[in-house]
Order: sequence, then C-alpha cells, then structure tokens
Amino acid sequence: MTIRSVEDLDVYRRAYQAAMEVFRLSRPFPKEERHSLTDQIVRSSRSVAANIREGFAKREYENVFLRHLVDALGSAEETQTWLDFAKDCGYLDGEKYQITIREYREICSMLYALRKKWRKRE
Repeated sequence: MTIRSVEDLDVYRRAYQAAMEVFRLSRPFPKEERHSLTDQIVRSSRSVAANIREGFAKREYENVFLRHLVDALGSAEETQTWLDFAKDCGYLDGEKYQITIREYREICSMLYALRKKWRKRE
C-alpha cells in the first residue's frame, strides 16, 4: 500500500479516534479537575495524533519523522498515566478504562513497529 497522506496510516486514524474518545470520557470529570486532570489527559491524547501528523509532514527528513514518533509514543504513555488517575479517582469506570487503556497500548505497539520498519520513501 502506498502511503500518500497521514490518513493512510492506521496508527494516526486510531490515535485521532482515541483522542476523541478521551475527550468524550473526560467531559463529566468534576469541575475542580478542569485545570489539572481533564486538561492534561485531553492534551496528551491529542498530542499523539498531532505528533504523528507533524512528523509525517516532515518525513523527508527521516530522523525528524522518527523523533516525532517517539514524541507520540511518550504522549500515548502519558495518556495511560492520566487514565490510571481517572480510574483511581473514580471518574472512569473499569470497563471504559480497560477499553481505552487497551487501545492506547495497541497504539504504542503500532508506533514502535512503525518506527522500527520505517524507511525513507521516495
């Protein structure tokens, strides 16, 4: 398959959808969490897709693209930490937590694989 745009990357599409799900899940968090947990979890989840897209735009410079994938991976791991806090604070039920955490673990696996297999494309 020829990759012509970032939307051709399954990991980008999944990261974007996961960020939208995190946004939906975080809406009912308490108002007092708005400037801490809520903002942090939304920002880190969005950063995954944003870093993939920004790196893809700079893919002509392979090292830059790979660095953005590492940044995306870091944001995916950070998001998992915030999901842990949301669950442990009682803001996220166990089933929603498990589904979302599994998706972020899969995204991390996909980012590792993409980073490992990426070859500069002409």
